[in-house]
Amino acid sequence: MAKTLIILVLLFDGTLIKETLDFAKPVTIHECMMFADDHRTAISTYNEKQNTWLLNDGRGTLQGFICD
Repeated sequence: MAKTLIILVLLFDGTLIKETLDFAKPVTIHECMMFADDHRTAISTYNEKQNTWLLNDGRGTLQGFICD
């Protein structure tokens, strides 16, 4: 069971940020991963030329996530 989703963001200045989203109730790892996938497409756009997910707010790139 997962209680938290941690989003790993790499800012363009080189800073790595862990953004934490807490679930209201524990969820399965599969539910957490599905939520992370939906969240990724909501906050970023995939760039095929650079092979990366660029954040829609222009701060940097999405590097991954951790279900904890």
